[in-house]
Amino acid sequence: MIQAACFIMFFFITAAAFAQRDSLVLKNGNIIVGEIKSMNRGVIIVETDYSKDDFNIEWSGLKEIYSKSRFLITLKNGERINATFRSIDSLNRIFIEVGNGQLQLSTLDDIVYLKGLKSDFWSRVYANVDLGLSVAKANNIRQLNVSSNLGFYADKWKLDMHYSSNRAQQDNVAQTKRTESGIAFNYYLSKDWFLNTSVNTLSNTEQALDLRFSGKLGFGKYLVHTNKAYLGVGGGLSANRETFTNNTESRSSLEVYAGGEANFFDIGDFSFLSNWFVYYGITETGRWRSDFKFDTKYKLPHDLFLKLGITLNYDNRPAIAGNETDYVYGFSIGWKL
Repeated sequence: MIQAACFIMFFFITAAAFAQRDSLVLKNGNIIVGEIKSMNRGVIIVETDYSKDDFNIEWSGLKEIYSKSRFLITLKNGERINATFRSIDSLNRIFIEVGNGQLQLSTLDDIVYLKGLKSDFWSRVYANVDLGLSVAKANNIRQLNVSSNLGFYADKWKLDMHYSSNRAQQDNVAQTKRTESGIAFNYYLSKDWFLNTSVNTLSNTEQALDLRFSGKLGFGKYLVHTNKAYLGVGGGLSANRETFTNNTESRSSLEVYAGGEANFFDIGDFSFLSNWFVYYGITETGRWRSDFKFDTKYKLPHDLFLKLGITLNYDNRPAIAGNETDYVYGFSIGWKL
């Protein structure tokens, strides 16, 4: 009877161990057994049966990793592979099995992104939303700003949508408004090159801009792509249609643009994101515009964060003379998926 009980106990322990196929050995000697969900921006997420919440572990703290699961793997050089991988020693080296038993030698430091291929649709979705509100007794000043982001990661492409709005009102002064939205599609090529297309809208009262509708088509490359930061640059063509709230006639124009984006996320609980673009008129020779954005976030428990950001737009030929620049800054609290 005792032998049978021991056999049953051994069977369930073995089955549980087999079900937990992924093992991580940390540099401090700890071992975590569970299911690797993903790794992005230098943090790997592991689900275990013995913890209510998933473990979030710094990728740089890993010594060895073993898994039989299949992942979408992005390497530092921009290569994207559907494969399994495992450590081969304690010197940071790994084997990536790319198919038909072929092995590719790499290192843990070369991996900048992981996603389990068995993951369902929702595990590939990312989203965040933040809200800020300020009220002052003087002149009854009230300001509300909200921004949101929603996207989806596929094996070779990414779809991203964003929306932001700012409203400010005070006694005896006309309300100021600014609204921005857009949808962007990136298709990833080899060597960290990518193609991108996007549609964006912008309206603001400062420049009497009722609506600017822009369609962009271009290409770019990541110059830096690591577990600590990335830096991408690119350029292309932009077609615009603009209407205004004053008597300025509507405009249609074609421009060339160039710009980039930088993201630093291995700074403790802080992260920094900035993008900037410069546009020069093809059909409106001598006109140029620029867009700049900078956000810093501080991570809080339960997927909450604090955000401080500034957005700046410049146009050397605005609808209202003297209003070349429009900017908005805000402080808010948000949540991310």
